[in-house]
Amino acid sequence: MTKLQLRAFLYQLGCFAILFVLFRYLVERYSGLTGFWVPFVAFVLGTFLAPKFQAVKTKDGEKLFMKWIFIKGIKEIG
Repeated sequence: MTKLQLRAFLYQLGCFAILFVLFRYLVERYSGLTGFWVPFVAFVLGTFLAPKFQAVKTKDGEKLFMKWIFIKGIKEIG
């Protein structure tokens, strides 16, 4: 695993974790769901709404890219 692949994994994990905790709190606080459904809904929402990071080997070397549903297209991360 290269340095950029590790960075992409950590970025993706961090973004998902932040969104998961946020959605778990919001679902538990403001919906009528209980038990298993609270973390399940938070997991699904976090999975769909978290940005996706990927390290790709190009002609210019390895680069880190991000795709997110709120941003049009794919963005290169410096």
